[in-house]
Amino acid sequence: MKIPLSEYPRPQLRRDSYFCLNGIWDLEFLSDANKSRKVPIVVPYSPECEFSGVNRTLGCNETMLYSRHVCFPESVDFENERLLLHFGAVDYRAMVFVDKDFVADHEGGYLPFTVEVNKSEFDLDISVQDPGDSKEISRGKQSTQAKGIWYPKTSGIWQTVWMEKVPRVYIDNIYLKPDLEGFNIKVNLNDNSERSVRLIIEGTEHEIQSAKDCRIDIENARLWTPEEPNLYDFELHVENDKVFSYVGLRTFGVGEGGLLLNNKKYFHHGLLDQGYYKGGYYTPQSDQDYINDILSMKEMGFNTLRKHIKIESLRWYYHCDRLGMLVWQDMVSGGNNYKASTIMFPLVLGSFLKDDQYSKFSRKDKALRDVWEEEAYQSVRHLYNCTSIAMWVPFNEGWGQFDSKRIVQNIMKIDSSRTIDHASGWHDQGIGDFKSLHVYFRPYRYKKDKKGRVVLLTEFGGYGYDSNTTKVKSFIYRTYKSREELTLGIVKLYEKQIIPAKKKGLAASIYTQLSDVEQEVNGLLSYDRKTVKVIVKEIEKVSRRLLES
Repeated sequence: MKIPLSEYPRPQLRRDSYFCLNGIWDLEFLSDANKSRKVPIVVPYSPECEFSGVNRTLGCNETMLYSRHVCFPESVDFENERLLLHFGAVDYRAMVFVDKDFVADHEGGYLPFTVEVNKSEFDLDISVQDPGDSKEISRGKQSTQAKGIWYPKTSGIWQTVWMEKVPRVYIDNIYLKPDLEGFNIKVNLNDNSERSVRLIIEGTEHEIQSAKDCRIDIENARLWTPEEPNLYDFELHVENDKVFSYVGLRTFGVGEGGLLLNNKKYFHHGLLDQGYYKGGYYTPQSDQDYINDILSMKEMGFNTLRKHIKIESLRWYYHCDRLGMLVWQDMVSGGNNYKASTIMFPLVLGSFLKDDQYSKFSRKDKALRDVWEEEAYQSVRHLYNCTSIAMWVPFNEGWGQFDSKRIVQNIMKIDSSRTIDHASGWHDQGIGDFKSLHVYFRPYRYKKDKKGRVVLLTEFGGYGYDSNTTKVKSFIYRTYKSREELTLGIVKLYEKQIIPAKKKGLAASIYTQLSDVEQEVNGLLSYDRKTVKVIVKEIEKVSRRLLES
């Protein structure tokens, strides 16, 4: 069979050595040893989804075992070289065994991890557990009771598994901080040593040092914007290691009563993007699916996608970088079951709870609060170099929210180059640069923030017509009967509410949403992306009017 999602998974740190381990593996559910049997599974699809070929949900107390034989196709001199085994994402706990020897234990379902192996041919086993919503772990929209805005569970391997050969001393990571005249770069080696690094960009060679912040200036710089997504390719050489990367020159900020891109006021006209795909849940069928989503939304005139409480494959961010799409990146929500009283408090009383009241936000377990917090900081570091990411969003509608003032301060210490929406929707703590609103059940009317912050409409709309084929009751905020009626409804929404608000000072609007997901059928595209549910030229026209107003 063709290897699924075999494209190089880490576009900003590429090497010539690459071996993809996606494809057919063996899978065994170990909940009942007497009845256990191996079944084939297509990696990197979770066993719950159709594309995996398994269609079996992992129970919250169950364990499953992935197995395959690995034979790395290149010769490896283990005295002078290393062999690295990379996992894009495994939800939730993964224990790795090489020839039955335990080599790694990783917790967290959304971030990559790497294991060094000391042989080029071996039997690989991955033991996986995923408690899902039975614990306060980060899980996003996954639920054991999928309905409304909650979707089916994704367990196990759901991003690419791959290998590469590297020298004994190699480039472990880089950090890029661009501006309008060039960029700062820090190259970190695996042994944290300081060594000479050659950087080649635009035909010019620069000598810099690893483990130090270094500056690269570019004459007549071509800036990155969604309209002109200019990128600069470059190479890094450290002794026997060579990697390829790229950078986009741009800045983000707040000023003139709005959001700034490259020191100019820029309206973020966006969509909520859940990152779910029919048949694959968290994982698309092909890399082209990422491209198609981005291009479809650009064709309708949108310039921003808010990646909603999910960390995506680095391939997705790469396509946003090169095609030109701003990204607002949510952290992955966690905590215990969200209390109805906490949800309704701001809707009924119009005020917000202080987020140090941990029990009200279902965040009583300090150890698990610490885990979420570290995952959030790791997420910022993991995605730091992505040109297109303009905004970090730590908390959404109070789901698992806590200590947001301190957390925002810590994120800013890691990354001062982007803006932060500390509490998207509600439970605003009165901090930061933004007043962030979600408005679904009433007309939106712009009001200045009493604290003088920039106002963002970070969710609204949710219009749709019922194309749901699941057995679960459909969920739509406002129902229409046809493509034509839905298009007219969306156009009027922008004409009567969003365009007037922008003229008064609104800085961004995020419409719900890019596509249908399971029973939630309020997308501009169908769940399988085969149907465009609106008239594209009419949405593009109103987009142009909004951006030009």
